[in-house]
Amino acid sequence: MTDVTTVAELGGSLAAIGGAVYVRRAHPAAYWSTVGLPVSVARLMASYSSTMDACGLTVEPSRLRALAIRATTRREVRPVPPRRGLIRPTSTGLRVPLRLAPGQEPADVAASAERLRHAWGVHAVYVRDVKPGVVELRLVGFDVLRKVRMPRRADGGLLRVPVALREDATAFVRDYRAVPHELVLGATLSGKSMYLRHLITGLAPQPVVLVGIDCKRGVELAPFAARLSALATDPDQAAELLPVLVKEMEDRYDLIKARQGIAPGAPDELITSDIWGLPESERPDPIVMFIDEVAELFLVATRKEEERRDEMVTQLIRLAQLGRAAGIYLEVCGQRFGAELGKGATMLRAQLTGRVCHRVNDEASAKMALGDIAPEAAVAACAIAAERPGLAVAGDTSGGWSRIRTPYLSLADAAAVCREAAHLAPDLPALTPFRPYVPPVPVEDVGPMTAPLPVTE
Repeated sequence: MTDVTTVAELGGSLAAIGGAVYVRRAHPAAYWSTVGLPVSVARLMASYSSTMDACGLTVEPSRLRALAIRATTRREVRPVPPRRGLIRPTSTGLRVPLRLAPGQEPADVAASAERLRHAWGVHAVYVRDVKPGVVELRLVGFDVLRKVRMPRRADGGLLRVPVALREDATAFVRDYRAVPHELVLGATLSGKSMYLRHLITGLAPQPVVLVGIDCKRGVELAPFAARLSALATDPDQAAELLPVLVKEMEDRYDLIKARQGIAPGAPDELITSDIWGLPESERPDPIVMFIDEVAELFLVATRKEEERRDEMVTQLIRLAQLGRAAGIYLEVCGQRFGAELGKGATMLRAQLTGRVCHRVNDEASAKMALGDIAPEAAVAACAIAAERPGLAVAGDTSGGWSRIRTPYLSLADAAAVCREAAHLAPDLPALTPFRPYVPPVPVEDVGPMTAPLPVTE
């Protein structure tokens, strides 16, 4: 009887272990909430002081504290770690505020992030500077980029689109007012188009003029034609569209200058240098221009095409240099974007503050996107595997970068969002000749609009 009981207990234990392993693999969020979270909290609380000491993050106590210890106890005065705040669990990890000791800086804690990860048994540890003297440890319990689930509360708004998930489980928000222009690179099937879909569907319900240049005969942007105010599907049409946008930019500058020319002695808040300082009744709607496969605008075969190319590149550079104040923003996409494309390519790339690099076919392509802002980010981009479409490295000219992954969004759902928001497209008379034709969709073919599922397998 005892042997039978022992075998049954052993079988039950093996089944429990097997079940835990399966849940950890198939449902990491559920595993973290039930098993990983309490285990990691226990490890952190039990080994906090010793771990900080091993990482070199302890300092000698103040004289007053040392005297108090000697007066009340006979134990040895030991270095003290940073003061730990309240541990806050989340659905993906833990957040722990730390008050740094005098002489410490956030870089000291960030340098020990890998040691802290192993000590507390979590997937990753990130350090965020909260305010002078205080940092926040963000412990991530599992690989959140394997199955992407966007946070329920994402900081959106006008010209702000939560488009992907960072590796620290926070939302990557594309903010056009903070980063006016962006370069998005990626090989075929790397997830570049998915990134573009999220941007367009995020901007579709907003009072923003959307303009597209897709020299692949419109195969990428044509499904969103219902929401686009203008669409060029070949270089000839692009050559006609760009001068119109330049003229629109110049008209907006004239409007800003007229507002600046008000009488002397007027309050400072009435003087502006961009459209956002204009009264809302006078402010023109912002314009976001998407350029898919930008290399097609640079490639030429004849002398005549070369002249057309030079004109288009000059107009693009003008829009990139001067468009921000006029409320014109560029989203430039392609597989490669380097000096070999021709005159003006490097100058245009230098104006694109934001950089997103998906999987690329060679190291040179990654360096084109990230090498001039963060060399280590280019190395990280080269390590992206083909089995993870949507994974990318995002950075900007400040030198900061992080890994992100875009959730899956089907083309049908993205097109449905644009159809539903078609009536919200602002009216810009100058772009009327370039408005794409949208054939009517039979009623029986239009199903209910499905909200995009924020999950990437």
